[in-house]
Amino acid sequence: MPKRKMKIAIVDDEKDMRQSISQWLALSGFETETFDSGDAASKAIGSEYPGIVVTDIKMPGMDGMQLLKKLMSIDSALPVIMITGHGDVPMAVEAMRLGAFDFLEKPFNPDRMTELAKRATNSRRLTLDSRALRQELSDGSTIMKKLIGSSPVMERLREDILDLGQADGHVLIDGETGTGKTLVAHALHAVGAKAGKKFVLASCSAHDEETLARKLFGPTEEGASLPLIEQARGGTLVLEDIEALSQQLQARLLTWINEQGTPAETRLIAISNLQEQGKTCEDVLRPDLFYRLAAMKITLPPLRNRGEDVLTLFNRFAEQSAEEYGCEAPEVTAQEAAQLLQAPWPGNIRQLSNVAERAVLQARRGTGSIASLLMSEDDDAEATMTTEGKPLKEYVEAFERMLIDNTMRRHKGSIVAVMDELCLPRRTLNEKMAKYGLQRSDYL
Repeated sequence: MPKRKMKIAIVDDEKDMRQSISQWLALSGFETETFDSGDAASKAIGSEYPGIVVTDIKMPGMDGMQLLKKLMSIDSALPVIMITGHGDVPMAVEAMRLGAFDFLEKPFNPDRMTELAKRATNSRRLTLDSRALRQELSDGSTIMKKLIGSSPVMERLREDILDLGQADGHVLIDGETGTGKTLVAHALHAVGAKAGKKFVLASCSAHDEETLARKLFGPTEEGASLPLIEQARGGTLVLEDIEALSQQLQARLLTWINEQGTPAETRLIAISNLQEQGKTCEDVLRPDLFYRLAAMKITLPPLRNRGEDVLTLFNRFAEQSAEEYGCEAPEVTAQEAAQLLQAPWPGNIRQLSNVAERAVLQARRGTGSIASLLMSEDDDAEATMTTEGKPLKEYVEAFERMLIDNTMRRHKGSIVAVMDELCLPRRTLNEKMAKYGLQRSDYL
């Protein structure tokens, strides 16, 4: 996700103070805009305002406290820094209670202002990015596009998600680490009948048994959030690391499932990250709970079984990293493509993403190779570099697809430019694109 440019809205009825704060923050690298009254600011700042607010407390008309209350009613996550005169600290403390991010007492240290502005804008950026991601993940068509790959196992996975997403039952997702199980849980929710309703995600391994029991089922302390089963009511509850549940909590979870009846008011998606050799989820869950969940089960394919998807994913990750670091993505040679296809990828997609990012950083410095990165991923370099052999035809086709894909991206879908660079007649290029499932519209 591209890094957002943050603004700072400065609200003060005194022109000299507005300009002074604006000039200092602009010199510190921030984009500012100024308002001479709380009323003017409140009309211009909405729930998706891409930045923060710095406001004086004492102003005629709508003062800083009234503005704060108004902004908190619009967006309670909007960082508001209050500027207070000497003796108004109790008022500033009250502002903090109402939701202010922090306050500065006049005369304030400009460096302190810059430090607060950096913290507040970082907080705002994370909030807006999180909202954008949640919105993206609630769109079924968008999230399905994130399940990249044209291998047969990925085609089947997308079909399974569409089928099970429309069903009413609970789901168990398992697979090796780094295969994208949480993304699949989002997809199941986004394409199903509960899309747009609550999606609550929690890890069963993040808390001790007592804390987890309270978070899941209650009772919660006064003022604390509702139990997770209540937060997710009518939507989807996703429990990661389901195998970490104690037998007692498994029994309580089963009781909750049974009490819902059919169809369930709240859908449960359980994710198993069991890494212990020789054990499956069936071995660690109560049989009655396992069979309630496993009636609808999705096992994610490891990356080593996804063929040329490895190259497609590597290119996407490299392009994203190159955009982030402001440089060009490295060109992958035929030998490097074969090495990527041969690697066993024990860390799956997460490991591939890390290698792609490091390849971009290496290329930016003009050093290193993909082979060296693959060897450094594991102490047993030989084991990391190769798995069982594949037919030469498979390597050739995978590299050919990657080459056409890269060239189409670089030329933004210009068929003429791609034909010239690859020295291919139009008919041959069209045939190969059809063969590899590449569509010009994806590059425009």
